[in-house]
Amino acid sequence: MAEDSAGHPAGTQTGLLEPLELLYEEVGQPRFGLPPALATAYGGDLGFALPCVYANFVTSIDGVVALGPEYPSSGSAISGREPTDRFVMGLLRACADAVLVGAGTLRATPGHQWTPDHVFSQAAPAFAELRRSLRRPASPQLVVITSSGDLPTEHPALESGALVATTVEGARRLEGRLPPACTTLTAGEGTVLRMADVLAVLHARGHTAVLTEGGPHLIGNLLGEGLLDELFLTTSPVLAGRAGTSRPGLITGLELLPKHPAWADLISARRRDSYLFLRYRLRSRVLGHRARTAQPSASRDSTFTSSSAT
Repeated sequence: MAEDSAGHPAGTQTGLLEPLELLYEEVGQPRFGLPPALATAYGGDLGFALPCVYANFVTSIDGVVALGPEYPSSGSAISGREPTDRFVMGLLRACADAVLVGAGTLRATPGHQWTPDHVFSQAAPAFAELRRSLRRPASPQLVVITSSGDLPTEHPALESGALVATTVEGARRLEGRLPPACTTLTAGEGTVLRMADVLAVLHARGHTAVLTEGGPHLIGNLLGEGLLDELFLTTSPVLAGRAGTSRPGLITGLELLPKHPAWADLISARRRDSYLFLRYRLRSRVLGHRARTAQPSASRDSTFTSSSAT
């Protein structure tokens, strides 16, 4: 993280950060009523029409969102650990009931915790105030998606407790290996996880504001099922480049253009120096495969069985 000469994260000494510059915002958006410190730093209010699945990514100018498995925590390299990007990441987590990540993201970020204050501790009191006002628990529920069951079971985020959604084969591989605080959600049949079924289980548990931080395969799965509602995209003023290495863009495992364009509407644009903070709303019937928002139902919930790691 960038630091000032006094060794503190860059920003103002009287507030969390200098306010983001608001360039554009669509009128009539939902408002959660952010605490004053958060609203000042963000440059306005923030809210979601629930239920909502929203993604947050940082990308280089040339469209790279990850530098490959040989570079752990590559998002920080792409963002330059810009404090405002970390603040927005924390704010979006603070709004969420659950944070959805793929197994690859978990493996690529050793030591990480998917909580608001882990990425921007200066705002921890304000994040806690926001969660209390939304009647949310202290931290969002971490949900890890893995079809194969290939997880770093010693990861501290799993030690803190997580829902692990997997297949029968994945559950078999994880049996007896997950920390006691974890709960396994096992698909009743098949070898592929349907994200609609995962979201239905989360909705049934009261998790209607679901943030995903990827990775690109998970975003592809959500888009392929027409389940992603919004995208927050930070454009970092850096060129990453590619030279025979795996450096994916936002989506992996799904081709959209030219037959299935996934159009989106810009609903907010903010700026900090040369960083852009963009918010898009995906248009309805992204691919026309399924309804965009999974609805809780007895039939979908019954496709999963739940078991504690203890």
